[in-house]
Amino acid sequence: MLQGSNLNKLKKLPEPVKKFGGLVTITFVVILSFAILNIFWGGGEELIEKMKKEEERIAEAKKLSELISSLPSGVLVSFEGTDDHRLSEEQYEVVCNATKIVSQRSVMGANLINFKAHKIYTINGNKIDETFVKWDKEKNKCFAGFVVSGNNVGVNETITVSGEALSFFNTGIDTRVYFIKNF
Repeated sequence: MLQGSNLNKLKKLPEPVKKFGGLVTITFVVILSFAILNIFWGGGEELIEKMKKEEERIAEAKKLSELISSLPSGVLVSFEGTDDHRLSEEQYEVVCNATKIVSQRSVMGANLINFKAHKIYTINGNKIDETFVKWDKEKNKCFAGFVVSGNNVGVNETITVSGEALSFFNTGIDTRVYFIKNF
């Protein structure tokens, strides 16, 4: 009986009030559904951790970019006795970590010392499979290198040439390894 009278009261409400009540009910159900789904499959901590790491990476990249733009354009060296800009030890490490490009000039210079690498490099049309630039914490030095292989021209040999990166070239936008000492 009580149910019947409440139902009659709902039927007598104006149409806009009924529609608004339905809208509020549907909104409540949708929010409640997403809240329940988030409890079981939310993964909020993982997403927050990924976002923090990405923010740190962006901040570090911005810091490196500011350092690179503050250095003079041209050749940057890690040793004394040159007219080029000499890097401090801190700058040397930061520039090494910021550098991702091994220039054609440094590859050719390093190839002059390694005859086999030069031969494969020339045969395969100056193709380089991989380049790398790494900071060695134990030695406090920057090492750079590249990998050449003759697989595409029928030479079944792969050679890795690496050595100390003694100088870099700053373009104002990025830095590149300028000279590799591999002897």
